[in-house]
Amino acid sequence: MKTSDFDFHLPDELIAKYPLEKRTSSRLLVFSNEIEHKSFKDIVNYFEKGDLLVVNNTAVIPARVFGQKDSGGLVEVMLERIMEDNRALVQIRSSRSPKIGTKLNLENYTVECVDRKENFYVLQFDLAPMEVFNSIGHVPLPPYIKRPDETIDQDRYATVYEDKNLKDSVAAPTAGLHFDNDLLNEIKERGVNIAEVNLRVGSGTFQPVKAENIKDHNIHEEYIEVSKKVLDLVDKTRDNQKKVFAVGTTTTRALETAYLENLKNGYSGYTKLFIYPGYKFKVVDRLITNFHMPQSSLLMLVSAFIGFDNMKHIYKTAIEERYRFLSYGDVMLLNKNEI
Repeated sequence: MKTSDFDFHLPDELIAKYPLEKRTSSRLLVFSNEIEHKSFKDIVNYFEKGDLLVVNNTAVIPARVFGQKDSGGLVEVMLERIMEDNRALVQIRSSRSPKIGTKLNLENYTVECVDRKENFYVLQFDLAPMEVFNSIGHVPLPPYIKRPDETIDQDRYATVYEDKNLKDSVAAPTAGLHFDNDLLNEIKERGVNIAEVNLRVGSGTFQPVKAENIKDHNIHEEYIEVSKKVLDLVDKTRDNQKKVFAVGTTTTRALETAYLENLKNGYSGYTKLFIYPGYKFKVVDRLITNFHMPQSSLLMLVSAFIGFDNMKHIYKTAIEERYRFLSYGDVMLLNKNEI
């Protein structure tokens, strides 16, 4: 399939710039054999006793910092991941690409560009990089939310179940933003098990697929942790002929990776799993996910899950019905296409 097959026109006014007042007030598009239009708080009605809901418990690093080159030029630094020896892999936005050896002044901190890896730079810090980002970093809103971060984002660009000891992502697992504690308790009261995995979301999640043929795309790698306890719960759920609900594409990617090699004892490591049409899902039966960007790997995952034609129909309907798109937007509950 071609990347252009996954293109569509997304009106700018449908890109949500701010979260709604209440997390559970988002609209919910439900798809099985037909489309239903609901409110997210109605999702509780789609669970049965013995089902399993799996979430990504990662927390977001204040990963965006601003500064200047020695020449005075402004720079924006976006953390990708922490490396060894007080180094960090970052993206840098500036009028001119910095050269190796360039010093950057990030408020009270000075760092040096010591290497370049494709679209990323390696910065050398004098102290632990996380100390700098925690001190002066901003909420790393996605590039399509064209406004500065505000106080509201510190709370709402985070899930209620994040593990604050796992501040290791540069983007939120946004399907989880719709849950509040009351709704999670309602789901538990239905006899649903809730489990946590960890996937460290990288900035690659925002990158469009540029290869003409989707099979030629070099997918971004991300670090995941899926425990034996979670995999045992998955097995128990399937043995009882109940459903596994994944909150988001990150959770889906983590679960499917762990099962690729029949890893019954859990898995910790990097994944480069690229899910596109033709992939056969081994774990996830129901997918809770936001509306994604055109030509993105996330849209291709959704297409693999429900079928290409169904994806096109759903997105056409969502645009006609004025659903809100992307990180702060509305959400879907999708049933796996069994064909």
